[in-house]
Amino acid sequence: MTYQGVLTKMGTEFESPIQYYLVFEDDFLNMNQLLGKTITLQFVKYQCLNCKLDKPIYRQGFCKNCFFEIPQAAAWIMRPELSTAHLDKEDRDLEYEKAVQLKPHIVYLANSSNVKVGVTRKTQVPTRWIDQGAHEAIEIVEVPNRYLAGITEVALKKHVADKTNWRKMLKNDIEDESLATWRTRLKQYIPEEAMDYFMDNKIETNINFPVSRYPEKPKSLNIKKELQYKGKLAGIKGQYLIFDDDTVFNVRSNEGLVVKITID
Repeated sequence: MTYQGVLTKMGTEFESPIQYYLVFEDDFLNMNQLLGKTITLQFVKYQCLNCKLDKPIYRQGFCKNCFFEIPQAAAWIMRPELSTAHLDKEDRDLEYEKAVQLKPHIVYLANSSNVKVGVTRKTQVPTRWIDQGAHEAIEIVEVPNRYLAGITEVALKKHVADKTNWRKMLKNDIEDESLATWRTRLKQYIPEEAMDYFMDNKIETNINFPVSRYPEKPKSLNIKKELQYKGKLAGIKGQYLIFDDDTVFNVRSNEGLVVKITID
């Protein structure tokens, strides 16, 4: 069977194990059902997630022009502390920025390759943790806007990591930590503006991924360069497809690429 469409990050359902879906415009695949099967990936063309044109993808699934123009790719997306909607101040599109920034946000601790701090909209829990390949996570604060979450993250990342080691995560080279203990330890560093939103009653969320074999030496597939790849799917973790020859393919980092998928 053959499917074709533009890549966007896989949809997920919080089950044990996580259920993964690759969603195309006219079809979708339950990726869990493909575990153990041989898959051929073929690069077809580009398709910017905003303008839909066949132009090289610059970042986040967008062509260069769109990346520097649309609000969905503004700097505050990656750096929440730059949010200004709470001040009624526009960056690129105030209506969009208010719709996203002026919503409840969670600052959390997640353990994937190591304990790290992060920010997500409340509606993206636990999706954000799944996408990062975290096997456990816990909330620290729930604040009413993105700015407060951003300054809290900035303060905490002086004392805990804010990046994931993707190779270590994919190898399942993990250590269980008491995230509740970490939360208590970090409480003293929460900014005064966010202290009233501290959450000490939340327990850890545990996440189980559908993986039959973890790669020993993960090597990342560059489908734009290779044009085609064929391998047996051994697992899915985070937004990575893991193949039995240690090749891994990050679906999210290839958003905006049109691919053809053939299942043997």
